[in-house]
Amino acid sequence: MKGPLLALAVSGFVAAVPVTSPPLEGRATASVTTPQGTVVGTSLLGVENFAGIPFADPPVGDLRLRPPQRYTKPLGTFDASGAGPSCPQFFFSTQGDLLASVIGDLTNTPLFQTVTAQTEDCLTMRVQRPAGTKPDAKLPVFFWIFGGAFELGSPQMYDASGLILNGVAQRKPFIFVAVNYRVGGFGFLAGKEILADGAANLGLLDQRMGLEWVQDNIAAFGGDPTKVTIWGESAGSISVYDQMALYNGNNTYKGNKLFRGAIMNSGSIIPADRVDCERCQDIYDQVVKAAGCSGSEDSLQCLRAADYDTFLNAANSVPGILSYTSIALSYVPRPDGVALTDSPDVLAKNGQYAAVPMIIGDLEDEGTLFSLFQSNITTEANLVDYLSTVFFQKATRTQVAELVGTYSPALSAGSPFRTGILNSPYPQFKRLAAILGDVVFTLTRRLFLEITSEVNPDVPSWSYLGSYDYGTPILGTFHGSDILQVFYGILPNYASKAFQSYYLSFLYTLDPNNGTPQDIAKWPQWKEGKQLANIYSAFGTLLKDDFRSGSSQWLGDNVDSLHI
Repeated sequence: MKGPLLALAVSGFVAAVPVTSPPLEGRATASVTTPQGTVVGTSLLGVENFAGIPFADPPVGDLRLRPPQRYTKPLGTFDASGAGPSCPQFFFSTQGDLLASVIGDLTNTPLFQTVTAQTEDCLTMRVQRPAGTKPDAKLPVFFWIFGGAFELGSPQMYDASGLILNGVAQRKPFIFVAVNYRVGGFGFLAGKEILADGAANLGLLDQRMGLEWVQDNIAAFGGDPTKVTIWGESAGSISVYDQMALYNGNNTYKGNKLFRGAIMNSGSIIPADRVDCERCQDIYDQVVKAAGCSGSEDSLQCLRAADYDTFLNAANSVPGILSYTSIALSYVPRPDGVALTDSPDVLAKNGQYAAVPMIIGDLEDEGTLFSLFQSNITTEANLVDYLSTVFFQKATRTQVAELVGTYSPALSAGSPFRTGILNSPYPQFKRLAAILGDVVFTLTRRLFLEITSEVNPDVPSWSYLGSYDYGTPILGTFHGSDILQVFYGILPNYASKAFQSYYLSFLYTLDPNNGTPQDIAKWPQWKEGKQLANIYSAFGTLLKDDFRSGSSQWLGDNVDSLHI
């Protein structure tokens, strides 16, 4: 398991190493005067960093499990020189097999939560910018939403210094803003009690308030609030579309648009049942039981009154992503009738989303990372049973068998794709990996583009498939590996250069081709022949977006039975 565990760490699903900052003494400082006070950050190697800036009141005590309340107090002179906090994390479920339980109990202890700077008082912003940026610079803004399966993650994990310096080198300087939002049971608990209380989708509401903070404050940092592009990966990418669909597509604040463009790396529409669905209620009841609140007349108020350790362990007592249930997530955004009025796929079909120019894409082997924990699935019947009971409980077994039947049983056909009979740690691994990757990411992206291109044909979109880690044993170009290539650009190869150049051009002009270097291939809009930019480590090419068409057709015809 050494390789897969390393991959998990690299991809951002396990933040086991605390992020710390050297003492402020000896470091250059930078300050910004905002409407609420003076924010003092650090300046290092050409990048200024301001972290931990509050945008909402601490969601603790009676404010736990409630929508964010805007922070309106004066900041005075605020020390933003550190890394900023992380919200409470759901590293591993404390439920499951012995290994998962032991790791879960360890990583969910107060000691581990403390050393990684985790606290409920976490609703803060991180801003990074080129050193010396003037208040009147009016630079475009990347608004980053981190991923982590709606269970973990933090702005701490993403240092945009390399991106910013690359932007300066390309004469496209920008401001980078990352929002901290509640995850796991703190941000996405569901159930009929949650729905009745108006406490659903709190993480999405945190993100929205972060976008509003940008409108109120980013000009002081030298940013242009009219030129915001929202960008996210994995759960952050799903969140980007959810922000487009929130309030039926109303993305205005004080009469201004909160964003004008969107970039989605690995994630788009996730068809979902309402907050009070049967499975949602089972999860809520389990959390209530684990917190010792089952006998309470008001179970939700009991959860709010529980001490931190009790609620943390209760929220993490349900299945997590790094377990047998994989991406059948316990905590996801769900329709609540107010902020998210319907399932995201329905909102897309109805045109109830903010239609802005967008880039959306996936990695070739999205599902491999999530298929490492199901080694007992050795036959097709086992595979159908697993998908029927864990993922698609509303679909008939016949329907699930039809879906599985659209994928060849041959080892050479599964994921990691194009690797022959190799890379199969158990008999049904490659087939399961292909299905999970397509259902949650790759083919769902295609269906999303088909819908949006029909509903809003004049709004441009570009799509890609990343293949730059082809050849990685077992995992291939696995989910989350774009953080290394796209975000950090650690490897100075074609993939890193192409993506960063495309994204900077899009940020500035809403077209990834405008101002991109000549040695980077022209990227046609998706509607122009339904072609993907297929990016490898050393080159890029175009790929027709019609692979696994039978599976894609089946998913489109049966989406109503596939709500999670």
